[in-house]
Amino acid sequence: MRSIWKGAISFGLVTIPVKVYSATEQRDVSFHQVHREDGGRIKYKRVCSVDGEEVAYADIAKGYELPGGEMVILTDEDFADLPLSTSRRIDVLQFVEQEEVDPIYFAKSYYLEPDAQGAKPYVLLRDALENSGQVAIVKIALRQRESLATLRVRGGVFVLETMLWPDEVRTPDFPFLEEDIEVRKQELSMATSLIESMEGDFDPSEYKDAYREALQAVIDAKVEGREVARPAEEAEEEPAADLLSALRASVEAAKKSRGGAGAGEKAARKAPAKKAPARKKASGGTKKETAKKEPAKGRGRKSA
Repeated sequence: MRSIWKGAISFGLVTIPVKVYSATEQRDVSFHQVHREDGGRIKYKRVCSVDGEEVAYADIAKGYELPGGEMVILTDEDFADLPLSTSRRIDVLQFVEQEEVDPIYFAKSYYLEPDAQGAKPYVLLRDALENSGQVAIVKIALRQRESLATLRVRGGVFVLETMLWPDEVRTPDFPFLEEDIEVRKQELSMATSLIESMEGDFDPSEYKDAYREALQAVIDAKVEGREVARPAEEAEEEPAADLLSALRASVEAAKKSRGGAGAGEKAARKAPAKKAPARKKASGGTKKETAKKEPAKGRGRKSA
């Protein structure tokens, strides 16, 4: 991997120099636009819509279009004095429970590697954060954009999750939310049984991108001059007469596909041993109750 950014975690008076790496990569099969007749690559020219002339890259500026269609042209000098941090710091703002951060805010993941001289404070903060069970809320300027982010530990390294700002998350506004939709008790019970019958531990290695594999097989066949094999079509299932029947049939199918183990059996195997009730402190509340916090949303948050 090649680092995309260098800077430092600023934690109180402690500075931890780090390198930032993209933690994920897309594995889509990529294509080029080509001429159907000879396979030649299709290229585009930068042409001005006013005079029709091709424009050199050095003569291109950024433009902000106003509602009326007028264009405000911004130069490098206009961006120079903006309050975007150039100090290359990842500022730790606060620590919160991981459950307080809604995953809808997460944008992209990065790994942080310590520089040689920063290994000890890196490990110290990593271990302390992991022991706390919390995540750090940080601010970082990355790729000409200031973002909030979370800092957590995964596999012995810090993972930086950039986040969206609150005004970048849309509010769901769908008509059905205003409707009074009645759900029968039997339907809810059967839906719950269906969920329980499909419970299991998440193992991402059990899943695969079937479309990408099939597409790669088509490309390989073309390269080798073989006939492209068509995947067998799946038989369409008959729709159930009503919602309850569909749920009941789904529960039975799920049980069969998982070796016939019933939801009750699974629950018995997975149920943790009961714990003794928490002792109350002198103040009258349990330790867990006194530790509760307000959701992070109200505490000056959101990141990208």
